[in-house]
Amino acid sequence: MVYAEHIREVRESVAACGREVAVVAAVKMQTKDTVDELMRAAPDFILGENRVKELTAKYDPSYRWHFIGQLQTNKVKYIADKVELIHSLDRAELAKEIDRQAAKHGKIQDCLVEVNMGSEISKGGVAPEEAAEFLRTLQDFPHIRVRGLMSVLPNLGDTPELRSLYAGLQSLFESTAGLSLSNYRADILSAGMSGDYKIALEYGSNMIRLGRTLFGERIYPASAV
Repeated sequence: MVYAEHIREVRESVAACGREVAVVAAVKMQTKDTVDELMRAAPDFILGENRVKELTAKYDPSYRWHFIGQLQTNKVKYIADKVELIHSLDRAELAKEIDRQAAKHGKIQDCLVEVNMGSEISKGGVAPEEAAEFLRTLQDFPHIRVRGLMSVLPNLGDTPELRSLYAGLQSLFESTAGLSLSNYRADILSAGMSGDYKIALEYGSNMIRLGRTLFGERIYPASAV
């Protein structure tokens, strides 16, 4: 089920920040019917999937798709011809495989480098202090174009700690934008989810990833728990 009033709230928040912001709908665990309902209500939204298997099952080429979850190297081949943007590039072996699969399809694959701002063991991403050097290594891959940074920040609520992390992410994005790299455009900062997207917008995010805000709480089947 898609909540029309929530779509309106998101649009109002985006309009208030005074810049263009892309909305990525996190469709993990959503049915194809629900995806279709969302796209009828908000055809400008992008669809983001966390799981390769779910993306391939509900893939519809008439929609724009991003991959927003952690990506295993051996599964890149299943999405290489389907997604506009991969949000979670964070290691050299993954870059090598993305580059290889993109070459097979004759495309340049847009990616974001994931940064682990909260130093959380359970999350992927390069350390903030290693981001610039990692970006430099990605110049070795001619079929990858890095469009910016992505981060999943800790669930801290509206606290000084969270705002400090967001300020650090914004500063990192701005500093890396100054790097003279052949395949780095630095035009996307993907940050902010249902619990904190309004804060993210205050700190320069121009791409937000929303699930619960659009669809309500997920109900997981027993097999997925």
